[in-house]
Amino acid sequence: MTKTDLYRIRDFVPEFDEIAAEFSARSRALERHATMRSDIAYGSRPRETLDIIFPETSPSDAPLHVFVHGGYWRSGEKADYRFVAEPVLAAGGIAALVEYDLMPGQRLPTLVDQVRRALLWLQNHAAELGAAAERITVSGHSAGAHLASYLAATGVEEVTPALPHLKGLLLLSGIYDLSGIPDSFLKNEAEMSREEAAAWSPLDAKQHEGPHRIIAYGAEETPPFHEQAGALHDRLAAQGQPAELLALPGCNHMNILLELGDRNSALGARLLELMSAR
Repeated sequence: MTKTDLYRIRDFVPEFDEIAAEFSARSRALERHATMRSDIAYGSRPRETLDIIFPETSPSDAPLHVFVHGGYWRSGEKADYRFVAEPVLAAGGIAALVEYDLMPGQRLPTLVDQVRRALLWLQNHAAELGAAAERITVSGHSAGAHLASYLAATGVEEVTPALPHLKGLLLLSGIYDLSGIPDSFLKNEAEMSREEAAAWSPLDAKQHEGPHRIIAYGAEETPPFHEQAGALHDRLAAQGQPAELLALPGCNHMNILLELGDRNSALGARLLELMSAR
């Protein structure tokens, strides 16, 4: 009998392909009317690029919200997630999407460093984009939530890295304990070693003070996503850091992103609250 792999999302979301197609369709629809600068380099590698999407009116000191896509560190393209900008633009904010290298060609320290450098680039260029450097928030989904968590955390780095100044983090359906990944269906796709998993698990990282963290997950997700979200929240709460745990009824690992991209959903509303908080 084949062992159930709780990380293989396709086995638990029958409409997986249909939802993924909707991501792309909504992104193409947004592109047709949005003002966008695509593939802006934040570094020298080919995938070290950003998409920046602007609201209809010329912004000045606007909130800037940044999204980091998932794909279990080994797949994903930022262009298919542009739809998440819709609530941001509706609120007069600027949206940015981060691209990064993929495993197994690159390892987790590189991916973590790329996301950090992308945010530092945006922070340093905020004024020329029409954004306020002190009003930056970030969301990430799945592996993107894992990577985004290291914007306010440090792992096994010998030298303390530069971290951006963030107002808020919205972590969706993240993987915060990587110990189950090396023996999962990703074994030959990401080629993550047990040592790498141990070194880069957010539950074992040093969590820094700063941004308000919302740790969200879908009520219909598999147990690891429930358990790890709760564990990260509890750790932050025990340290007296501002964090909240948000369970979203009716959401699975895929359709939770459609909620993020909907200004009228409960999750879209929480995103706007995070962006507008002073």
